[in-house]
Amino acid sequence: MAAVLQLADLPRSTFYYQLQAQAKPDKHAVLRQLIQRVYHEEKGLYGYRRVTAVIRNAGTLVNKKVVERLMAALDLRSLVRPKKYRSYKGVVGLIAPNLLERNFLAQRPNQKWVTDVTEFKVAQEKVYLSPVMDLYNAEIVAYEVASRPCLGLVTNMLDKAFKRLGNKPKLVLHSDQGWHYQHSQYRHKLAEQGLKQSMSRKGNCLDNAAMESFFGTLKSEFFYLKRFESAEELKAGLDEYIHYYNHDRIKLKLNGMSPVKYRTHAAEAAS
Repeated sequence: MAAVLQLADLPRSTFYYQLQAQAKPDKHAVLRQLIQRVYHEEKGLYGYRRVTAVIRNAGTLVNKKVVERLMAALDLRSLVRPKKYRSYKGVVGLIAPNLLERNFLAQRPNQKWVTDVTEFKVAQEKVYLSPVMDLYNAEIVAYEVASRPCLGLVTNMLDKAFKRLGNKPKLVLHSDQGWHYQHSQYRHKLAEQGLKQSMSRKGNCLDNAAMESFFGTLKSEFFYLKRFESAEELKAGLDEYIHYYNHDRIKLKLNGMSPVKYRTHAAEAAS
């Protein structure tokens, strides 16, 4: 043994220390199994922060730094790619002021909504998604999918979203300066419901950062990780992902709850 240690240039004390360490039971064995289960259940989309939140929500107190270290040792890394966002832009105009002014916090549901249009390319076809998000809990209130970025893409989305409203609320709906949002029909629908229209400033994508962040998450966690054979397959996948995003995907800013769970939990606490 001495000759082997000398050949490896390894001190005897270091060898026996490592030998004793390996003989000790793994105090994190159960946690390792929990981490692996959560990671695979979420299809590799969660990093150590969200994995930690899921484990804590299940009743196990755990340090996020420990989870980070164990995930690195297990070679479990989030599959999410860096976020790249390309929005569909229309003609720039001066229709409405920027009422939101990058204040993306809302104190109640249906106080501040944001919307935009994004484009997907699959199988030589294009698919356009028009969602509206409630800034109170980042929930996708309604959305419309179409093969062309026509006006109906946005107005149909509005009709779906308005079904969520009761009496006319004091609601601000923010968008960029795309041509959809400048159209008289779109603006008339907002006025009928008593909504205040807000628009980003020219060339300022950060003015609608909340919606751009959603598009980045959607494409990183869903679109870039899959191969779609047709536009119809993509549309079906969008339905599944948005349902998952609203009902199951936790957000750290929502105390580790999904948007829907956060909204219903707050409503129950207030009643």
